Amino acid sequence: MILVADSGSSKTDWMGYSPNEQINFSTQGINPYFLNAHDIFKLFSKKKEIAEYADKVKEIYFFGAGCSSPDKIEVISNGISSFFTKAYVSVEHDLLGSAYATCGDKEGLTCILGTGSNISYYDGKDVHNGVHGLGYVLGDEGAGTYFGRKMITTYLYGKMPADLSKEFASTYQVDKETVITNVYQKSFPNTYLASISRFMAGHRDHPWIIDILREGFQEFVDTNIKDYKNYKNLDCHFVGSIAFYYQDILREICLENDVKLGKIYQKPIEGIYNYILKKEGILV
Repeated sequence: MILVADSGSSKTDWMGYSPNEQINFSTQGINPYFLNAHDIFKLFSKKKEIAEYADKVKEIYFFGAGCSSPDKIEVISNGISSFFTKAYVSVEHDLLGSAYATCGDKEGLTCILGTGSNISYYDGKDVHNGVHGLGYVLGDEGAGTYFGRKMITTYLYGKMPADLSKEFASTYQVDKETVITNVYQKSFPNTYLASISRFMAGHRDHPWIIDILREGFQEFVDTNIKDYKNYKNLDCHFVGSIAFYYQDILREICLENDVKLGKIYQKPIEGIYNYILKKEGILV
């Protein structure tokens, strides 16, 4: 059996192939900045539906957020290998998986707008890492963490419109102490911030929410896309829930900035899965 995984910070999507069956399942996000190898082993051990495949899996292709350096790749590889003991394990950055899903074998820019944000140039074979992807503290322009941070700070500073502020307070516990505890003391502060951004979905037609979305996407374009001098000549693809659910506004911002918008996928897992199976000679 072959397993293919696409992992963000919040969720990991898995697809598996064998001549007799195809499987789909999900786990929590597997990011080496927040989990160690033992944590990853325990994560699999708690999923009964995965245990039955532990000895059947022979190849695993994992594409994940945070897998951009040898030491972080080793964390993921060791964690997966400790559970799937008979499998060859390949670990790559999630940007490469997104490029496989959106660009295939063609040149382009591949962008992630989910819990976090990132961008890279893909030459049709390899991803060329840039200076972006600085995470939820220093970067994540236009991502769930960015918008969650905006929701919290504007509310606490008293700058959120009154009608939204009242509903926001009834939806989330966002007093100063609770926020500081979740951001600075508890695990997974990035997913906490991103979860707050979901407030926008129920109020997406509110002028203030539209302005916040436009501001975030414009910052992503200015900080990330425009760093590539030839961006106007390249198809620019997006994956991730933020890009997918607010694609109408994302399209407007791209059009205003002469960005050649390509594909927009909520989840790239199926595209990555098909790419890997074709590469393995299983699909034609």
